[in-house]
This record gives sequence, C-alpha cells and structure tokens, in this order.
Amino acid sequence: MDQGIIASLLQHPLASALVILDREGRPLAANPAAREHQLPIITQSYHSMLEDIRLLAADGGIVPCSLPGGPRGRYDGWMRAVHDRDGNLLAFTLSIPEPVGAYTGSIWELALESAGHGLWDWDVPADRMLRTPAQRPDDRDLQERAVALLDRVHPDDRSRVRGAIGEHLEGRSSQYSAQFRFRNQDGSWRWVLDRGRVVARTVEGLPLRMVGTHTDIDQQKQLETQLQDQQVHLREAQRIAGMGSWAWNPDSRRFWWSPELCAMLGQDARDPRTPRRWVRRLHPRSRAALRMAWRRMWRDPQACSQDVELQAAAGASPRQLRLWLQPLLDGAGRVQRVLGQVQDITEQYQTDALIRWRTELLNRVSALGRIGGCEIEVATRQMQWTEECYRIHGLRKEPISLEQALAMYSDESREAFEAALTRIADGGLPEQLDLCFYRQSGIRVWVQVLIELDRRDGLPARFVVLFRDITREREASERIELLAHYDLLTGLPNRMLLREQTAEAIEEARDRGGSLAMLFVDLDGFKTINDSFGHATGDMLLKAAAARLHQNLRNSDLFGRFNGDEFIVVLRDLAAPEDAGHVARKLIASLGEPLHRGQDSLKVGASVGIAMYEPGREDFDALLRAADAAMHAAKEAGRNTYQYYSQDALSRIQRRLELEHALHGAIEREEFSLVYQPLLHTDRDQPPAIEALLRWHRPGLGYCSPAEFIPIAEKCGEIVRIGDWVLNEACRQAAAWDRAGLVFDRVAVNVSAVQLRERGFAERVIDICHAQGLAPTRLELELTESALIRDTDVLRHCFDVFERHRVPLAVDDFGTGFSNLHYLNRFPVGRLKIDRSFVQGMLQDTGTAEVTQAIVHLGHALGMKVVAEGVETAQMEEMLRRQGCDEVQGYLYSRPLVPRELAQWLRSGAGIVRDDCPVTL
Repeated sequence: MDQGIIASLLQHPLASALVILDREGRPLAANPAAREHQLPIITQSYHSMLEDIRLLAADGGIVPCSLPGGPRGRYDGWMRAVHDRDGNLLAFTLSIPEPVGAYTGSIWELALESAGHGLWDWDVPADRMLRTPAQRPDDRDLQERAVALLDRVHPDDRSRVRGAIGEHLEGRSSQYSAQFRFRNQDGSWRWVLDRGRVVARTVEGLPLRMVGTHTDIDQQKQLETQLQDQQVHLREAQRIAGMGSWAWNPDSRRFWWSPELCAMLGQDARDPRTPRRWVRRLHPRSRAALRMAWRRMWRDPQACSQDVELQAAAGASPRQLRLWLQPLLDGAGRVQRVLGQVQDITEQYQTDALIRWRTELLNRVSALGRIGGCEIEVATRQMQWTEECYRIHGLRKEPISLEQALAMYSDESREAFEAALTRIADGGLPEQLDLCFYRQSGIRVWVQVLIELDRRDGLPARFVVLFRDITREREASERIELLAHYDLLTGLPNRMLLREQTAEAIEEARDRGGSLAMLFVDLDGFKTINDSFGHATGDMLLKAAAARLHQNLRNSDLFGRFNGDEFIVVLRDLAAPEDAGHVARKLIASLGEPLHRGQDSLKVGASVGIAMYEPGREDFDALLRAADAAMHAAKEAGRNTYQYYSQDALSRIQRRLELEHALHGAIEREEFSLVYQPLLHTDRDQPPAIEALLRWHRPGLGYCSPAEFIPIAEKCGEIVRIGDWVLNEACRQAAAWDRAGLVFDRVAVNVSAVQLRERGFAERVIDICHAQGLAPTRLELELTESALIRDTDVLRHCFDVFERHRVPLAVDDFGTGFSNLHYLNRFPVGRLKIDRSFVQGMLQDTGTAEVTQAIVHLGHALGMKVVAEGVETAQMEEMLRRQGCDEVQGYLYSRPLVPRELAQWLRSGAGIVRDDCPVTL
C-alpha cells in the first residue's frame, strides 16, 4: 500500500482510532488516537483470533469487530478490506469510533471520566505513590509506598511485575507495562493493566519520577476466556460430529487444515503434500466427481457439496465422507478464498444402505402382489413404506412420517386406524379395516388395510401394515346407490328416495295416529340468477340454500331435492298444524342473509306451500299436489312467504295449466292483437312516439291480462314465437302509418329476456324491419332490467348488432329490478322508463318523488332520455316537467288505441299529417 496514502490517512484529525493491518492481520500503522489506546499492541496480540473476521471482511463489506480493553472492557469497531483496482487484497483497516470523549478538562478529570482507568504518580527516591481510584468502589485516592502495593499483587504475578518495573527503571525498556491480578479490599482478585514511564531522571540517569495508568481489564480477560472456550467447544462439537474444517488461498495456493480434519484423515498438517496424498486415497470414481465439483465451483462460484469414498488399508472398510465447499468472492466476483468442511458419514451411509435393502425387499414383495406395505415401529412410530404404498397414496418416494400419512385420511378413518394399533399393541388379534383418504390432488381413495404386530428377537416391535386399493369397488357400489337415491348436486335424497321415505312416514303416522305435513319449497329469484350469472353460480347457490334449509330441520324430518330449485320437506310428529307454519318461517328466514359470489351479492327467497296429512291426502302424490298448489298461492301472495293448502290454490294451478295449453296455437287461431299508446315529449315540439301493447282475446272467454299470460308464455317457451309475431305486426303497422303520411317518432315494442337469449334474435329483428319497410332506427326495443343483468357472449353479440344498425334501446319498469346499475354502461341503452308505481305515488310521498327525480338525474348524467309511464293527472305531468322528464305516457293523453283510432288521434292534432301522402290504414 502506498506510504504517502498511509501517512495522509493517519495524519488526518480523526476522532476515531484507526489501525492499518497487513493481509495477515499484523499492524502496519496507526493514528494518534489508536496509539493512545494501545490498539496496535492489542491487534498484534489477537491477530490469530481475528482470522475469521478478516475472512468475512475480505469477502466484501464492513464486518463488526470487538477487542478487549477500553473503558467498558472492550472496543467495538469495524473492519474492512482494502483492494486494488484489480480486486487484489492489499490490507485491512480497523476503526474504533471515538474511543474516548473529547478532552474538556485536566488530565485528572479525563482520567476520572474514563470508566475503568486510574492515574498514579510515583516519587521513586522517596518511594511514595499517589494514585486515583480505578473502577472498583473500594479503591480511594491514596498515597502509599510502592512496596505495599506490590504486596497486593498475586504471588504468581509478583516476580514478573517486579522484573518489568526494574527493567524500565534501569533504562532497558522504553515503557513499563504489566498485566497482573490485584487483590481488592474484600480479598477478591481482579485483573489490572499497569503502564507507565519515567518522566524525570537525575544527571546520572537515575529515575526520580514515574507516572502511569492502571486499568481494570477484568472484563477483557473474561472475554478472552470466553473466546478460548468457544474455540474449544467448536473443536469438540466438530470432533463429536466427525467434522473438520479446511481453507484454501488461491493467491498462495496453500491449504489450511484444522487439527480435527488431520486427525480424521490420519494426515500430517505440516506436510505440504497432505492435500495431494489425501486426494490420491479417494476412490477413482469419487476423485473424478470431486474434480468435476471443484471445476464447476470455479465456473459458477456457488456453494456445493460432494460425497466421496476414502479407500482404507487392506482388510479395512472404506470410509464415506461428505465435503462442503463455500467460495468467498471479492468485489469483482472472483474467488478470493475457499472455505470447507468434511464430515465422516460412514455410519450414516451404512444405515442408509441397510434401510434401502429392506425397502427394496418390501417393494419386490408388494410389486408381485400389487399390495402396498409399511412397517411402523411401536415405540418410535417411525415408518417405512414400499414403492407400491407410495403409488397407492399418490406421493413421491421420499421420507414420510406416520403423522403426515394419517393427515391424509378422514377423521373417522384416522381414529379407526389409531384405535386398531392400540388394540393390537395391547395383545389383540390382527385386524382388517376399510379406510378412506384423499390424495394431494383431491382424489378420494379407499384402501383395505390388514394390520398385525411383528415381534422378533433382537429387533424392536413393529406393526406390519398391508394396503390394497379398493377404490373402484367402493365407488361402483356408491355410484349405484347415489344414482338410484340421491341428488348428485346437493347430496340430498332425490324424488325416488323421498317418495319411499314419505310412504314409510305416512304409514307410521297412520299406525300411531300422529300428524304429518309436507312443505313444498320453491326458491324465489333463482331462475333470474341462474340465467344472469350462469349454471355454475346457480349450482353453488342451490347447494348453499340446501345447506341453510337443512340446518333448520330436525333429524327426524325428511328433506330432499324435488326438481330444479324445488325442495320437499316432510315434518313428522307435529304437535299442531300451526307448527308447520313456524318451520316454514324458519326456512324462509334462513335464506334472508345474502350469498356472496366474488363482489356480487346474491339474494334468494322462498315460497313455501304446506299440505297437512288428512283424509283425501293420504299418499305422496296427493300431498305433493296440495303442497304445490299452496306454494303457487304463496308466490301469488307476494313471494317469500308461505301458504297452507286451500281449494282456491288448486284452482289457480288449474288456471295456469289451462292458459299454458291455450297459448299453444293462439297465433294460428289469430287470437292476438296489438293496441297502441302514444308517448309525448314534455315540450310538445317533437312528434310523439308509439308503444305497441299485446292483447289476447280468447273466443267465448274474453280478454286475458298480459300480466297473467306473459310469465306463463316465458316459462313454457311460447314467448319466442309470440314475440316474433308482435315485432312483425308492429313494424308492418308503423310502416303503413308512415306511408299514410302520419308523423311519429318511433314505435316501441317490449322484448322478453327469453327472446334476447335466442341465437340469431338480433338478425331476425333487422330482417323484420327490412321486410316490412321500416327503418331499424325507428323501432325501439323495451327491455327489462333482468334481461340486462347477465353479460354473455350471445347478449353482447345481440347488442353489437343493434348498435351497428342504430336500433334504439330502452329499459322498461326502471327501478323495480336489480340494483346493480353497471349494465347501463355495458349496453347501448338510450332511454329509461320510470315504472308507473313511482309516478302514481310521487304526489303523496316525498320519498317517491325524490326517487323519480334521482332517476331523471341518473339518466341525464348517463346521456339518456327519461320516460314516465302511468301519467294520469295534470299534477303528475307538471311535477315530471319540473323534474326534467323528457317524455310522458298515460291515460292523461290517451288510453291504448286500436290502429284506426290511433291514426285518428294523430290526425286530430297530436300527430302531423304530411299533405303529399294519402291516409291509408
């Protein structure tokens, strides 16, 4: 290292002590602060103990380093390595941050503030010594004879101290320094570092005055002892573990071996040929593997290990060794030093070989019979598996404990297995069990297990367990049972099993004179969720709903899935008929808490029909018909409620079946017709729009309300044909009015969610417009909120077609469906129609008026027009006009009209007739 750099560094006015060490750890130079605290002497004394710290520092970075001494018994500092530009190690620096405080007073004050330091001043001719107290509280400022102090020095140290003092007084040493044990007032001993120098002599050179310091180094000595003990413990631990350490320096190309390693291999560490001789003793295969590992470490400096075989003398068994190599890199990433360890694993190797032999034997036996086996030591519960056993459990061949294996089994199987082990260990006979476990992939596996106890002389007692996979046999049996009697989705009894169980319950009630009730539970809103979110969500909802319902029933009650979203409950041993209603309320309340699917909150209710066991309803089918009728009565009563069976409920079911039958062929019988109701702009400066409304007239029976027959048509699928007829007829009539010169904005047609889910529906709408001669931009489709809630590929394609042909879309009955308004951004909706229930209640209820105002603001904020339907008074119109509603519709302007009446209404002033066109209908 350049001497000028060293001089400049050491002359810098640093508050920290700084020592520069060579590559072997010996001090080269020190600044005044370091010399004042004797740090060069301390580092020289402890340079061998600091070797590990220097190795870590040479690897890069700053390493903490502690040395004995200082006011607190040790110096805490930092060691770092100094490299040249090529990364070669030059030296080390040891810095102690501010080992003493700044000098703020006399030398006596500084000495008193330095914990553990004391001063002494010796008048040599008079043999009087004045000394300040050291760290111990029993010392005082004293003036006494040096001979008296020397008497307090430990007898083993006294001659050495006397010799050091005499040598300095005679001028044969530049400074006096001695470490010795000093007796305290209580008789205990403490280590003291005593240093001083003659500061005045006579002309003849005789000493007159000598001053110095005495420092308590008891903690320093304890630290030295601790370091030595740690080294002894490390060597002893390595000896017990059969381990030794070594290191290799690439620069000097020299090896260092620990005494433990030399003893392990029987080599002389002083012989430089020891490494080569040791390598030549390796088996040729091991020698080649070690060379490859060594070269690989130099190509890619990463820690590695290698097992090798050391050949022994003739007649002796070879030794198995495991080597670890850890390269230490410099700042440039080059190997600066290699550290390593060697462990004798001969016993472990032999043990592993024995275990492998026994395992291979078991594997051969089990492979022949395709039976897995294992051994479990009774005392330690250590376990060995055969390869076939690993295969049965679906695991890789690696060590596994009994607890880990049992964790795969079901609780019942695990308890049965443990109980069998206990019984057999207590002298019981061998046992055979059928157990169930789950592989990591989630697959359920059934095994037939045979357990017996093996006691052999010289060997620990152990269980011998044989496994045979019987999964296919069990699954086949369970599958037959499941398909025949249980619902695959919910695991509940199916209709067939429920019929059998109900028949047994009816027979029991008849014999005992007990009461019985059947509850028919239908989930409200399930179909909408299933259509909107998909069948996977629907299945999840069904299972969750079934679980909640089941939790509110007694063990004696029967519960099963009847069909789709319908469940059957049979209540036995009722105290009174009213108890069935109590149970129905509990079932409805159990579904009150919403179910969560991701960020969506799903809510379903339940309509429950109750039929009591009584004369006329004494079998399953009779009870089922009555409960089904009562369930539909509950739906008509507002849903999410229950109803007992009555004759009126049965009449309503018969009415529904009658309408469903009559809908088939109604188009061919020309029983449908359309009426039209105008929609007016609130500012009256634009032509009105027209909404087409469907009517069904049954010859001899009169008109049937759309609110009654439309849901039935949707459920039976007839709505698709009816909807196509409505579109054709509305477009034909609108085109005829247009040719007649009647001026109107557009014609609006209601579209069912079932129609939207039909593939090709959008293309059919465009084809109908072209076939009837009406521009698609003048046909508005009114959709319900439930039709928009589900975003599917079919629905997305449908709206893409409408958007491409600029077919206007409106949301009918807005505010009465789903509260998630995200669909308004997903689809090209242009108008919102406020439901008539809000319009008719806004004059009496301020809250309802605020709702209509909010809908208007929402629509305008989204760039949409807002239409209010059901306007019947001028006050309603005035409020809607103030709220900013764009269009209004209702009996205030016109009731629904047949085509000829609407044409006259348009000509009467609400519409405008072009002069150049004749009026024809």
